[in-house]
Amino acid sequence: MPSTPTAATSPAQPWSEIQDGPHDIRLVVADMDGTLLTPEGEVPGDFWALQERMRAAGIEFVPASGRQLATLRATFGAENGTAPGIETYVAENGTLVVHDGEVVATTTVDAPTAARVIARVRELVAGGLDLGLVVCGVETAYVERDDEAFLAEARKYYHRLEIVPDLDDVQGDVLKLAIHDFADAEATSAEFSDLAETHQVVVSGAHWIDVMNPEADKGRGILALQAALGITAAQTAVFGDYLNDLAMYDVAEWSFAMANAHPRITAAARYAAPSNAEHGVVRVLERLLG
Repeated sequence: MPSTPTAATSPAQPWSEIQDGPHDIRLVVADMDGTLLTPEGEVPGDFWALQERMRAAGIEFVPASGRQLATLRATFGAENGTAPGIETYVAENGTLVVHDGEVVATTTVDAPTAARVIARVRELVAGGLDLGLVVCGVETAYVERDDEAFLAEARKYYHRLEIVPDLDDVQGDVLKLAIHDFADAEATSAEFSDLAETHQVVVSGAHWIDVMNPEADKGRGILALQAALGITAAQTAVFGDYLNDLAMYDVAEWSFAMANAHPRITAAARYAAPSNAEHGVVRVLERLLG
């Protein structure tokens, strides 16, 4: 019979110790950058056939990312022309959850906090840090920094991006505020420690810090999908590599850290997967599906 996942250990156990499937997995959730995507930022070519196998088996594959919903849809939606589109996403680090094209949950940042973050970033830039800020709305993301170096980084993750004269004038709900640090995001996150008393300050990559509602993260997004789909943690597999993925490991019994993952991710995961450069997500899923 297929094995059940072992208890989480540190370090994570090799994925190769998992017995060949099929295993009773109904939900697969994968981070994008550093996890599913190659180092060049592309979906591995062998993913699409695997996605068709999962679809045929009734397994829901869900991209979970700090990326904007529009960006994820451009990559995985039907308009990509590669395969029938994916319509379930955990976007913006869990602040926006969509199932079958319908919004399941949103969590927002209040206007005073958004104003504090905008002011803080401006202060830090005046003090010499090389930062750029993205204010993330439900449909569109906004920036006021307009040099090509920053815009090139922002456009990787925000397909719909609007340059505005003043971020303080942005109207509508704010899902999160994403700060790009050209140096070291983990070190700079300390500059927002006071905000962490009331909000989440998440290092979501080597160069990104996200400020979000305290009740939003990828784990809560997965919980919303599990409830909507009638799926348990024992039937859920998650893959991640960085600190914004940590919450996923509390809600899935099949948990994998990429070989290139942050040490805290490796400590939280039950299994170690090959790196994103080695198409680790695809290789592990082929083992789980049998």
